[in-house]
Amino acid sequence: MELLEAEEVKLVRIVSEYVEAYDFEVYDIVGTILWFREHRIVMWTTIGLYLLGIYFGQKWMKNRPPFKLTFPLFFWNLGLALFSIICTLRGIPELLYLLSKPDGMYQAACVGPPHNFATSFWGLMIVLSKIVELGDTAFIILRKQKLIALHWFHHAATLLICWIGYEYYETGGRFMFINLFVHSFMYSYYAFKALGVKISKNVSQALTTLQIAQLAYGVYVASSILYFWAQGRPCRMHFETVSFSGSIIAIVLVLFIRFYKQSYTARDKIKMK
Repeated sequence: MELLEAEEVKLVRIVSEYVEAYDFEVYDIVGTILWFREHRIVMWTTIGLYLLGIYFGQKWMKNRPPFKLTFPLFFWNLGLALFSIICTLRGIPELLYLLSKPDGMYQAACVGPPHNFATSFWGLMIVLSKIVELGDTAFIILRKQKLIALHWFHHAATLLICWIGYEYYETGGRFMFINLFVHSFMYSYYAFKALGVKISKNVSQALTTLQIAQLAYGVYVASSILYFWAQGRPCRMHFETVSFSGSIIAIVLVLFIRFYKQSYTARDKIKMK
């Protein structure tokens, strides 16, 4: 894998037009990227252990009563909700700033600078958080709830996309912060639900709709990058990442639409009958 060119890692440390980086957000970006590139086995091992944990965890819980885990689940979701909010506030200003410029999609998806240490730092935190979020599945297994394919595939695939995207330090990684924006609402919803707070099913339906919209936009971003290439415009992205992540996002989008139909459309039909 080629090293990053110098101009691609020149970041703005202090006041920029969209965000100010704090001292703790300034880190060795090139060194961290190289570590990720040299240790991809960590990502594959994590995903492998995750899938094995699902299989053996369900077998272990088969003849055992479910755990309640009310307060651990609440604090788990609360922590992820707060993390998602912070990531959104620190990372999304750069994306919004670039999208607001002329030819905004090209600027945000394909151009390296302008870039900020704050955006880079929280982008790294997002990648690491995808390992932490695998713990969502542990709660489902221990509480003996139904584990659908959408759940575990989505978690494993997201970790894969984010890890490889950081290895290449893809400019399109800026769009990851949209995912954290959605998670801000999603994990807040789960936190209240863990405490037994009665929430209208319309809220969960709205959250699923928001997730579908996010995934559809992800497919649009990948398609836009392919279009820029077809026009012969330079784009600091790699075909492996764009094609791979675009395909996975499209698969997850189909699964979410299918889940939406099964959960809400079918339910509405039953009510009408």
